[in-house]
Amino acid sequence: MCAKASMEEFEALLKESFEIDTPQEGSVVKGKVIAIEAGQAIIDVGYKMEGRVDLKEFANPGEAPSIAVGDEVEVYLDRVENARGEAVISREKARREEAWDRLEKAYASEERVDGAIFGRVKGGFTVDLGGAVAFLPGSQVDVRPVRDAGPLMGLKQPFQILKMDRRRGNIVVSRRAILEESRAEQRAEVIGNLTEGQIVDGVVKNITEYGAFVDLGGVDGLLHVTDMAWRRVNHPSEILTIGETVKVQVVKINKDTHRISLGMKQLLNDPWDSVETKFALGSVHKGRVTNITDYGAFVELEAGVEGLVHVSEMSWTKKNVHPGKIVSTSQEVDVMVLEIDTAKRRVSLGLKQCLRNPWEAFADAHPVGSVIEGEVKNITEFGLFIGLENDIDGMVHLSDLSWDKRGEEAIQEYRKGDVVRAAVTEVDTDKERISLSIKALDADTFSDAVDGVKRGSVITVNVTAIEDGGIEVEYNGMKSFIRRSDLARDRADQRPERFQVGDHVDVRVVNIDSKTRKLGVSIKAREIAEEKEAVEQYGSSDSGASLGDILGAALKGRE
Repeated sequence: MCAKASMEEFEALLKESFEIDTPQEGSVVKGKVIAIEAGQAIIDVGYKMEGRVDLKEFANPGEAPSIAVGDEVEVYLDRVENARGEAVISREKARREEAWDRLEKAYASEERVDGAIFGRVKGGFTVDLGGAVAFLPGSQVDVRPVRDAGPLMGLKQPFQILKMDRRRGNIVVSRRAILEESRAEQRAEVIGNLTEGQIVDGVVKNITEYGAFVDLGGVDGLLHVTDMAWRRVNHPSEILTIGETVKVQVVKINKDTHRISLGMKQLLNDPWDSVETKFALGSVHKGRVTNITDYGAFVELEAGVEGLVHVSEMSWTKKNVHPGKIVSTSQEVDVMVLEIDTAKRRVSLGLKQCLRNPWEAFADAHPVGSVIEGEVKNITEFGLFIGLENDIDGMVHLSDLSWDKRGEEAIQEYRKGDVVRAAVTEVDTDKERISLSIKALDADTFSDAVDGVKRGSVITVNVTAIEDGGIEVEYNGMKSFIRRSDLARDRADQRPERFQVGDHVDVRVVNIDSKTRKLGVSIKAREIAEEKEAVEQYGSSDSGASLGDILGAALKGRE
């Protein structure tokens, strides 16, 4: 009985010993380093179980392993025994399990965690967080893109956990969040010590097309290109270089966004304060073309003072051309001050006003009646445009092309490029118009022919042609046509065939039209006029004398 009891006690003690001393697979256990050999540490994890762990698992990234015989360490027990009878253990897995517990608590409380960047992967870097490996995206390394991450490798520093999933083993961290937080604190402190209008020293940190960022001692301010100088600055690099120390004025502070606007020109005298004194209206100055646009050119009169020469004020003659075809950038030009608006900081300038009006110059050189010669530049439905000196044109209207031909007919004789002579008939400098006449170069045969002839006059004409509808006659080279109804007072005598070519016939002038250049004559009108004259001189309608008696007496009186 006693022996049986002793055996049961021994089995109970043995079972208890197994339950207490034998570690459970998949758990973290404590062990003791009993030897180091062949790059491995031999660790006793109890219950006469030993396992091997590579020394590199005891080293932090970038550091040498620190382990010695007798050290107590925690390891992860994968299996109690392998094929060689050794326990399968891992220091790395133990650290990972420990780290995950610690990191989950930090993530829940939004606390920072320490880690070291030890590798580069696609899209970012790997970070050792004391046993757990996290991913650091490239965009989360710094507040600005980092070209060389070498100085950051292996350096122990704080990180913020953005996301973690223990089941998948994923952790995403950010270094940028830490920097921005500390930067925000620093910015708030610096901004709190700044006031608008304050003059401070800063270092040019970065230069862009629109300005420069200046470090004011932990906080950056923007120095916009328009606040660098009173003059036009095409690019900040004309004035500043990176690393240069500059004196600036705090123009504006946005308390909400912590943005600081800086200025350099505010430290200099404003040239616009004396613009009206230096550049009086109507005065001419030499300036430099700084910029050319579709609507004109900007000309710098002095540093900080620019005026606009509108395209309409650039040339007397070139109306529809781009300003770039008249002036070029950096060209020095003479300009006249046309208008000043100091409130809007605008000066209107004129380029053409510095040159004489070409229409006035033409009027002085070519008074009305003078003859010019020029090339036909254009032909329109209402006349010819003739190219003249100083790039101006004169127009010959259809009515001024020929004395004898209609304008529509006469213009057919001209082509572009023809060189013609014409007389100046009018110069309107206000409307910029010059009227020319080609026909004025020749004598007006119609005017010469009818010189001294008045309406109602009796003239002698020569019959030049007989037609069914009347006769054609000629007077001093001017031809007229007498219709059948005007050949005689009596209808019986209104026969063209009673005339012969070469006959001399007295006719009465009934119309002189200088515009149509026609002379209207009538035999019938002459006879009626003679009859009326005879009645008035030799009798009246109630005298009892017949018309034949009166005409006979009139004719006899003439003899």
